[in-house]
Amino acid sequence: MSQTPRVGKGDEKRELIVDQLRRILSDEIVTGVLGPGVKLDEQALADRFEVSRTPVREVLSQLSVLGLVERRPHRGVVVLQQSQERLLQLFEVMAELEGACARFAAERMSPDERAVLIALHGEAAALVEAGDAAGYDELNSRFHQLIYDGTHNPALVEIALDARRRVFHFRRAQFRIPDRVRASHQEHCRVVDAISLGDGGAAYAAMKAHILTVKDVSAAMVSRRPFRALS
Repeated sequence: MSQTPRVGKGDEKRELIVDQLRRILSDEIVTGVLGPGVKLDEQALADRFEVSRTPVREVLSQLSVLGLVERRPHRGVVVLQQSQERLLQLFEVMAELEGACARFAAERMSPDERAVLIALHGEAAALVEAGDAAGYDELNSRFHQLIYDGTHNPALVEIALDARRRVFHFRRAQFRIPDRVRASHQEHCRVVDAISLGDGGAAYAAMKAHILTVKDVSAAMVSRRPFRALS
């Protein structure tokens, strides 16, 4: 078993600790290290990460909202079985919403907004060549946020962000797969090209195809992940 990641202490802000814990535990759930039915004990997790129970309790609440765990009577918090059918449904919704965002962004982005998107896409290319999956993951979130902002439609963005939140951890886990970072960047190229040309239809199609590819990658990952009970 790989060594357990350690979370920083001392002067680190509580929000940073919570974010680190959420990322670690959600990754372990999504990739099957923590399988369905595994009990997540607050004290055991606090001991593992050398933190108090307060941030652990907050993280478990956040994971519950995301549908990754649930609190059961007499058992405490346990990992939920991730339904592949439900996951596919969520990605289908996500594909339509992000496609719509890309369409509006292509039609409404200002020249300055387009320039920022193109520059970020260029930064991502450097990370692809460097094999920096973690760095690419961070820029990937910023890439999609720039497109959301470019819609100039807060109502659509609110709905899209809610849908994104429900599949976010599966989307992050895709970058564990060899060559997925490079493929993702190539898919982004088609989106950026369409937005640069102001072609809403092409931007919609390119983004929808990108998200549906992520859906297929995530579904394959879920179907073959090795569930192991660690309780």
